[in-house]
Amino acid sequence: MTYGRLGCSGLQVSSLCLGTMSFGTPDWQPWTIGESESRKIVRRALDLGINFFDTADVYSNGTSEEILGKALRNFGQRDQLVIATKVNGPMGQGPNDRGLSRKHILDAVNGSLRRLSTDYIDLYQIHRWDYETPVEETIEALNDLVRWGKVRYLGASSMFAWEFSEALHIAERRGWSRFVSMQNHYNLVYREEEREMLPLCRHSGVGILPWSPLARGLLTGTGPREGTDSVRGRTDEYSRRLYAHPGDLDVADRVIQLAGKRGVKPAQIALGWLRSRPGVTAPVFGATKLHHVEEAVASLDLTLDDEEVRFLEELYQPHPVLGHDGLKSR
Repeated sequence: MTYGRLGCSGLQVSSLCLGTMSFGTPDWQPWTIGESESRKIVRRALDLGINFFDTADVYSNGTSEEILGKALRNFGQRDQLVIATKVNGPMGQGPNDRGLSRKHILDAVNGSLRRLSTDYIDLYQIHRWDYETPVEETIEALNDLVRWGKVRYLGASSMFAWEFSEALHIAERRGWSRFVSMQNHYNLVYREEEREMLPLCRHSGVGILPWSPLARGLLTGTGPREGTDSVRGRTDEYSRRLYAHPGDLDVADRVIQLAGKRGVKPAQIALGWLRSRPGVTAPVFGATKLHHVEEAVASLDLTLDDEEVRFLEELYQPHPVLGHDGLKSR
């Protein structure tokens, strides 16, 4: 395993982050896995040197945080781990049970701390933009969490570059804790972030943590064209909205072709390409089987040459903005 600094912070994270959206209960989504299977994946990730784990309060309505917290407490050493979670999504039926208001942030962080069984969260991320709350209110509340020791670093997730730029500027102007990471939608079949968000992050010293690095399985060689579509591929409506562009399967075919030529798994090619992009710190990959973790870690040994990169990229076609409205879609 290799490690690197998260943005301009001093925090050292593994070059891969294990995302745990798939941990929880099938009552939430049919493709989620239970505690027993999830614990095996966490333990294998730790054995392979991964120290960076990502979840969110909305994943299985808090169950993902509970499973991850218990597994890390049993198998890991807290001061050697980097635990990331998120706030914004609905955690109840009340009008203040969602969003980025001061009230919801303060309530939500206490809930996450309890479910994760920890005294602090290493990276607390705003889970999309909140158009109903003044951004100053959100950033001041987050800054207070850092001052109080409940949170150590702040991050953000998919939004427009102008929105993130505004948030960075306000934090700097007010002397508040700044965002050190951006978890955004970025992979070989969705590269719109290269236009504005990625240059902004590199210029501002913000670490990039791409979500859906394997396009929810499309870039793993398991998809409708191969006749081996996963449970998630068959049942996740949001995935179908993200990856319905006519050219997406053509790009995925290039990944499969190069994987065959190199004698590796398609996931290794897709992750290898992503990690080579300027500014990317750690792709956030999901896993429902042990071999998903092992293949991801094996990608760290893969280096693509310029010709292979061109082969993977040349069929890409522009997309509409996708992924900013994820919380509204679940």
